Amino acid sequence: MEEVKRISEIDEAAAEDLNEGPSRLNKAVFFMLCAILAFSTIAYGAVDTWALGLLSVLAAVLAVLWIAESWRKKELRFSASALQLPLLGLLLIGFIQLLPFGSAGVSGDLLTIPASNAISVDPYATRLFIIQLITYCIFFAAALTFIDHRKRLRKMVLFIIIFVSVMAFFGILQRLASPDAIYGLRTTSQAIIFGSYVNQHHFAALMEMASGLTLALLFGKATKKDKQMLLIIAALLMGIAIIFTGSRGGLISFFSVLGFILAANAIPRKRRSKDSDESEDQKSGKSKWMLAGGAAALIITVFGLVLLLGGDKSLLRGVGLQGDGDFSTWRTHFWSVALQIFWHHPIFGAGLDAFGNAYPLYDSWNGVYRVERAHNEYLQILSDAGILGFSCVAAFIFLFFKKSLGVIRESHDGFRKHTAIGAVAGCLGIMVHSFFDFPLRTPANGFFFLTLAALATVAIYYPPPRRRRK
Repeated sequence: MEEVKRISEIDEAAAEDLNEGPSRLNKAVFFMLCAILAFSTIAYGAVDTWALGLLSVLAAVLAVLWIAESWRKKELRFSASALQLPLLGLLLIGFIQLLPFGSAGVSGDLLTIPASNAISVDPYATRLFIIQLITYCIFFAAALTFIDHRKRLRKMVLFIIIFVSVMAFFGILQRLASPDAIYGLRTTSQAIIFGSYVNQHHFAALMEMASGLTLALLFGKATKKDKQMLLIIAALLMGIAIIFTGSRGGLISFFSVLGFILAANAIPRKRRSKDSDESEDQKSGKSKWMLAGGAAALIITVFGLVLLLGGDKSLLRGVGLQGDGDFSTWRTHFWSVALQIFWHHPIFGAGLDAFGNAYPLYDSWNGVYRVERAHNEYLQILSDAGILGFSCVAAFIFLFFKKSLGVIRESHDGFRKHTAIGAVAGCLGIMVHSFFDFPLRTPANGFFFLTLAALATVAIYYPPPRRRRK
């Protein structure tokens, strides 16, 4: 029944694409989705202003192709998913924060130009974040609309697994070679590089998300046996890369990803008859032991390969047995400052992405450190956007789990079900990681997160089986 309901939710254009084949414009939109994911990852995670500018151009091209496709079809295809509303809510809050309803707090005699009266304490950073949110909204809406049938779903999953596996392999080689710059070009003094990212912890977050899809398809046996070895290699590369980053939050999140996948596969299926109870119990017991054994073998293999490659220091730091006294050690102080900012700006916050400018006003350490992030996504959204922004984030999380768990529960297609399980696991992993760091502030991770959210919740059209002629 659920499959029939989901088919009815898709517009007739999806059926036409499957029967007649997608148009070139339709294929171009899907290609742009993949191109944005690849470019944002390769371009240092898209943390630089120039990368954000190029991503905005790519998003504009995506929108133009979408409009051209709608013009050709004489109808505008658009997903009605409620998951888009929280993003639009954050965008509205950002526009409100730029309105001149605040207080400059500076005497006019001290400045040669008038001070800003915006609610945001850093209007420039808020404007850039609004541009980033607009890019996210266009990308997410297109993903929900054009990943609409099984072939597209499979292609996107395959692209993510292969691409992230290649990036994991590159990151491992880079760490073993110990270069001073990414591609020999980009250096950073405030973080440790890994792969194409300027922050090793955020690279671990990318691996967490992609490992969810890989492990779900592997343990769920949703692929043919000849392709399972490729999934094993991909899972090993991602796991090794996570440990080599030395990210404690990344390792905790990876285990949360693995735990969710094991729990989702260990839940017994509905029994059809009483006569099959005993056989079903035996099969369920065997499958649970096989899942546990497979997970244990994967963990042991990953740890063994890390030690073999000389990553013992990263492993010790990841499991918390060795501290390096880095900047992130003072997280509790940053969190307390974020709460103070929230108390003084409870409704709209101090401004989207304005934490770096608001921090010195409430810091009790007299400027010992310059802190740009709260090292906790949930506390930073409280300080940046107040209770309204936090409500948007909470609404997104609630709607996401409500919709995705429904897809997992009702789906009869094995590949669709385990794709949803893997996507939810990947999103859960980065949500856990966000308690200790700010991985979603890297735009590339934001695009992958939204892609997984689309894969977990999007309605997929299944064409009716064709009857063979006698």
